[in-house]
Formats: sequence, structure tokens, C-alpha cells
Amino acid sequence: MNILVTGGAGFIGSNFIKYMLSKYDYNIINLDLLTYAGNLNNLKDIKTDRYTFIKGDICDRSLLEKIFNSFDIDIVINFAAESHVDRSIEEPSVFLTTNIIGTQTLLEVAKKYWKISPNDKYCREYKPGVKFLQVSTDEVYGELGQTGKFVETMPLMPNSPYSASKASADLIVRSYHETYGMPVNITRCSNNYGPFQFPEKLIPLMIINCLKDKDLPVYGDGMQIRDWIHVSDHCSAIDTVLRKGINGEIYNIGGNNEIENINIVKLIIKALGKSENLIRFVKDRPGHDRRYAIDNSKITTQLGWVPKYTFEQGMNETIKWYLNNTDWIENIISGDYINYYENMYSNV
Repeated sequence: MNILVTGGAGFIGSNFIKYMLSKYDYNIINLDLLTYAGNLNNLKDIKTDRYTFIKGDICDRSLLEKIFNSFDIDIVINFAAESHVDRSIEEPSVFLTTNIIGTQTLLEVAKKYWKISPNDKYCREYKPGVKFLQVSTDEVYGELGQTGKFVETMPLMPNSPYSASKASADLIVRSYHETYGMPVNITRCSNNYGPFQFPEKLIPLMIINCLKDKDLPVYGDGMQIRDWIHVSDHCSAIDTVLRKGINGEIYNIGGNNEIENINIVKLIIKALGKSENLIRFVKDRPGHDRRYAIDNSKITTQLGWVPKYTFEQGMNETIKWYLNNTDWIENIISGDYINYYENMYSNV
């Protein structure tokens, strides 16, 4: 089995590659452009000839065709995406290019190589077991009120350039199933946390700033609610969809942990023995959704997947990982990250 993982040097992608290599005798080909959040240090402990890294862009059709020709790809898992809402507000065109055009280019090449009959434009027969799995986000649903949860049948109502680009990609993936019969799945996950997460996201940002006794910038009143899932649980859920998912179906993935941002910040402060005086409330970002919550009953009842991590267990492990990997932190927070951080938080 030859699996193409796009965006595999990022946070979730790198954790997924290591998960799959440890569990199966598969060949993994990792295609990543190595933009600011892509980091090959996330994968430096891999010691197997079943793993291949290729630097490149999912918008590069010629490169994609070479990869499909060379490795006889069976499965595509598309993690490749610009993923930070704040950056999408500053540079939306980058998100539209990668997340929409990149996904469509990847689909088009995959469609070409999966057809049994190249002369049949609408052939619906494909190699058995082949899937195109689009890794998406719960943000495509928009904002919830005080009650209720996201279910797969809800309309998409994205509120940021990032979530709009992901919603667009989801619809394109769906269209390739409905029009051409391509075997696809879409997964929509809640907020991830765990090792190797780039420190633009809430949990690693707060841990690292705490360790350095720096201010902890919290948007608005900090009462935004998210459903949190450990990245290992997300990886196992994707694996479950690959093995058991019904073609064309969408699966929500959530950890059943709805928590206010400010309470996560206070939890980290307490765990690291710091003072809440480090908290600095800053101007809220435009279009900041107030609450997300995932209804994961479809994947749990139909496919038998359940998250294993409690939030307390996952946070304890995550904090310990950052404490034990200061070299990784120092490498990450140098250079472009410093400029980005100053731009986001210095004048708000």
C-alpha cells in the first residue's frame, strides 16, 4: 500500500505519518512545501525505508504526476493547507490558492491515475481500496449558539477566509465523488493539541510564553469555546475512516471537551507554576466565532471509533513534551515567527 500524505511535515500530518508507520507496513510518501509551519524536525526520528519525503507544492501538477507515476499511489490524504485564521485575515489570497486550487489539482491528478479506462470520461471503476481523504475542519460550519453541536448535514457557513477556503475545498472534493464516482471521504475535526504544534495556536503559544515569563495574549474576554481533541485521537480517527468509511461520506471528529479559552490558559499557568498576572487581554480578531462543538456520534456509532484521551491526560502529556523539547521550541520561534508574533500582538 502506497499512501501519499500531503502537508506531512506539519503538526497533524507529521503525527499521522508516525502513527501509520508504527501501526502498518505501508509506504508513506510525504509531499510538503515546507512553508513556515512545515518542519522536518517533526519527522527526524523516523528510521525506515518505507518513508519518502518530497519537497513540493500540491498546486504543481507536473510534480504530482511524477509522484503518481513513480510510486503507484493507492491512497491520498490531504493535510496540506494554510490553516491559521489570523494569517488568513492578513493574506487571504494565499489561503485560496493552496486550500482550493491545490486541492482541485490534487483531485484532478488522482482522478487521472485511478481510472481503469482512460478513454471513458465518466468511468466509475477505480482500483479497489483507493480513497481520497480530505482533512477538513469544524470551522466550515460557522458559529454555534449556546446550545447544539455541529452535525455532518448542517449547511456550511464559514466566517473567515480560512474556513471559507476549507469549505470550498470540501465542496470540490464532494463534487468529484458525485460527478466522477471518485471514492472520497471528508473528515471535519475540532481543535487539535499535542506535540509538534506550531506556536501560533493557543495551547503551544501559552505554554511557550509561560516558560519564558512573557505576556499571554488572550483575544477579547477569552470566553470563546472550542471542542479539543488530542492529535493522536485525530490520527486514529482518520485511520478508522480509511479502513471503514463509506465512500462519499463526511465524518465529524471531536474529543467531547468543550472548554473556554481562558480556562485553558489558566490551566497551563497553574501546571507551570506561573502567575495569572501574565494574562493580557487583547483586541478580538475580526469574525471570531464564539463557540464550536462537534457531534461525533456518526463516526462512533457507524465506524466504532472513540477518543481515548481525557483532556487532563492529554494536556499533562503535552505540557511535559514542550518542557522536554526546548531545542525544538527555540528552532521554531526564531526568524519569521518573531516578526509574525510582533505583528499580531504588539499593537493590540
